[in-house]
Amino acid sequence: MSVAADPATVDKCLRVGAGFSQGDRNWIAEQFATLDARLAAFRSDATELEVSVKDREAPGQKVTLECWIAGRQKIVTTSGEEELLAALHDVRDDLRRRLNDAKTREEPRNNRHLRERAEAEDYSELQ
Repeated sequence: MSVAADPATVDKCLRVGAGFSQGDRNWIAEQFATLDARLAAFRSDATELEVSVKDREAPGQKVTLECWIAGRQKIVTTSGEEELLAALHDVRDDLRRRLNDAKTREEPRNNRHLRERAEAEDYSELQ
């Protein structure tokens, strides 16, 4: 996995939205710290994360984590877990999974179309 010149990290890219205060931000960033390894492939100035919660600590609360990376579709993950910590971990893990899936789809060895195009480019460079 490549690392961008100014790699994105949760600390650089995270905004707190509705239902959270700026005082919650550091605690949330700690919960999301395991995303740093996955985000490192993207530039920090081209990456944004926003976490919000609706009906915090009430039955039916909903935590949403949105991720914008330049040149890619927005990724939105949600959780209806009753405990806030569990909901944060749920959206974090889902985002990590979806970023991994997106990376896998882009890698030539896992995508026949991209693999054939990469092989053709390699062949043309040899000529």
